[in-house]
Amino acid sequence: MTCEQLNKIAAEKADLINVRRVVREQAEKLAANTGYRKQVLVCGGTGCTSSKSLEVIKQLEASFTELGIDDILIVKTGCFGLCALGPIMIVYPEGAFYSQMTPEHVKTVAEKHLVKGGEIVKELLYADTVHKDGSVIPFAEIPFYKYQMRIALRNCGVIAAECIEEAIAAGDYQALAKVLTQMTPEQVIDEIKASGLRGRGGAGFPTGLKWQFTKEAKGDEKFVCCNADEGDPGAFMDRSVLEGDPHTVLEAMTIAGYTVGANTGFIYVRAEYPIAVERLNIAIEQAREAGLLGKNILGSGFDFDIHVRLGAGAFVCGEETALMASIEGRRGEPRPKPPFPAQSGILKKPTVLNNVETWASVAPIILKGAEWFKSIGTEKSPGTKVFAVGGKIKNVGLVEVPMGTSLRTIIYHIGGGLPGGKRFKAAQTGGPSGGCIPATHLDVGMDFDNLTAIGSMMGSGGLIVMDEDTCMVDIAKFYLEFTADESCGKCAPCRIGTKRLLDLLTKITDGKGEPEDLDKIMELAEHMKSSSLCALGQSAPNPILSTIKHFGDEYMKHIYAKQCPSGVCKSLLNYYINPDKCRGCTLCKRNCPAGAITGEVKAAHVIDTKKCIKCGQCIAHCRFDAIIKK
Repeated sequence: MTCEQLNKIAAEKADLINVRRVVREQAEKLAANTGYRKQVLVCGGTGCTSSKSLEVIKQLEASFTELGIDDILIVKTGCFGLCALGPIMIVYPEGAFYSQMTPEHVKTVAEKHLVKGGEIVKELLYADTVHKDGSVIPFAEIPFYKYQMRIALRNCGVIAAECIEEAIAAGDYQALAKVLTQMTPEQVIDEIKASGLRGRGGAGFPTGLKWQFTKEAKGDEKFVCCNADEGDPGAFMDRSVLEGDPHTVLEAMTIAGYTVGANTGFIYVRAEYPIAVERLNIAIEQAREAGLLGKNILGSGFDFDIHVRLGAGAFVCGEETALMASIEGRRGEPRPKPPFPAQSGILKKPTVLNNVETWASVAPIILKGAEWFKSIGTEKSPGTKVFAVGGKIKNVGLVEVPMGTSLRTIIYHIGGGLPGGKRFKAAQTGGPSGGCIPATHLDVGMDFDNLTAIGSMMGSGGLIVMDEDTCMVDIAKFYLEFTADESCGKCAPCRIGTKRLLDLLTKITDGKGEPEDLDKIMELAEHMKSSSLCALGQSAPNPILSTIKHFGDEYMKHIYAKQCPSGVCKSLLNYYINPDKCRGCTLCKRNCPAGAITGEVKAAHVIDTKKCIKCGQCIAHCRFDAIIKK
């Protein structure tokens, strides 16, 4: 049964209650009657695509043709989460998890596993899915997934993201059918409020209250808006939802439109997300054709449509009023609040805006109830949170865990710990607006209030792990470089303050810092936090304040001893050759671009520190660990 047939049946029903039953029955049929012996799921998200997963799919198709295999379905999905292992290919019903696939690996799997009577190629499986005795570990028991609970990511890596039939089979649009047939707008708002859902974009404002304010606002026209302008360095949560399950966002926005009295929605997404943009546009067209967007949705009399608007990569457009100005075709600059968007948003009309992850949590709440959602996470931060985990960690990727899950669990149980046996030093949460969490807080529960209490913030969900070799002063400087560059310049506290803070940090990392510089930083930071127009300027000092609080000794060594304990800040470093280890191989001398190394063959060499440009080429080419950086 096609979506057109589904819509026709739904439209013919006199009793709209039957619409939900039709949707559910269609989903069950699609899930049960695939007609295939196996399904091969290949990640088609940005991470795996950049690792040439599309070549994996082409090789699968070629191998199937060559081997005469016509009873296996190839499914291009969204992100599985384990981005460090891409391209990923999973074979069902076995749940065989093949990682870092190449076309040659694909040929091997097709010839040995996918033919009738074939066996799993264990040497190509992800190592954590194989017991020491050679048996395959069930998918749900893999450490990376064992501690997760997927709500926003529930369909990512499960369905073909460009197929609305699979989205329906996985449960999408059932909540919309329930809302349009069984619930009043007031009941929807009550359910969202009772769930305790808070905005996942960073501020953590109660979603139900935002919807209520927009519904109660006076206006002849209202709008629903999705913030997909994910700008934090290292963050890719929203992108992955849009790439893996775009229909969950369309469904939730349509529910919100019905609830607040809006007939038009906008999704503001970064132009740097081409796969997400393409799949969004495909999903919107499919939903229109199926009668799930547009006029008279599911025969209910309710009209709602969604349009995509592309952002040009301005970080400040993640701020809601700047985003709306950009949608209107104006320069993306924030404006003072109040009035808030719920009263005056797009075109000065009442507008409800949430980010992608927040929208992705709406349908499960409607279907399973507020009490179910509240039973997950913590009392003040119910539900789950998606984190994009990167940096110095084994399992770089996307994880979704109940609110309140400890940082230790995310880093060591899910993330697999730090490579090379390195010691954990800090984790940066909240991106340029957040702070650094030291090892003393590894057991902190990751929720809105706990992170704020220790000088960081949830933000949209970026989580960058740092090891013992990280200089925390340099990290603070990195984030200030970003915010100074991304400031829109509209208000002086941010425009001037970020530049001045960056100057002071650069002075310290260059070995020219003075004790009074820290007092200047603290004073300037407080002024910025209290007087900047928007959250970009108000939160820009956070990385500095948190590193001073938790790693103040590093600032002291930079300022008083003119030393960088981590050996990162070039101006504070010198390179030396240990004569007891040097074998006189001349590799360092031959590769030094500045001619700063002298010495004869088989004799200890010497570095002229005045000529040395500290490029690190000598260390890169030394085979005997003879070069010291301090």
